[in-house]
Amino acid sequence: MAKNPVKRGIDYEKKKSDEHGGRHVGGPGKPDYQRGDVKGEVKDRASPVTKPELQRIVKKGVTEVESKSGFTQPAIDYRDRYQPDVKLIKKGKKI
Repeated sequence: MAKNPVKRGIDYEKKKSDEHGGRHVGGPGKPDYQRGDVKGEVKDRASPVTKPELQRIVKKGVTEVESKSGFTQPAIDYRDRYQPDVKLIKKGKKI
C-alpha cells in the first residue's frame, strides 16, 4: 500500500531537517526547519522551484531552500542578483 503523499512529504521534511542539524517546524506559513537563526524550506516534488515561488519563500525569512528536483534558471538568477545570502540546495549539493 502506498504512503499518503502528505505523510511522505512530512517524513521527507523531517529527514532533511535532521540532515541539516535543525529542528522540524513545518506547518502553513512557517519554514520546514530551523537551526538557530537559519530557517530552511524543503521541496519534495517533480517540478523545480520557480522564481515567484522562491520570492514567496524568501519573504518568510528562509535562508536555505532544498529542492529534490532543483530550481528554474530564473529562480537561480534571482537568487544570484537579489538574494545572494540564500543557499539553494539540489539533492544535497549547493548551487
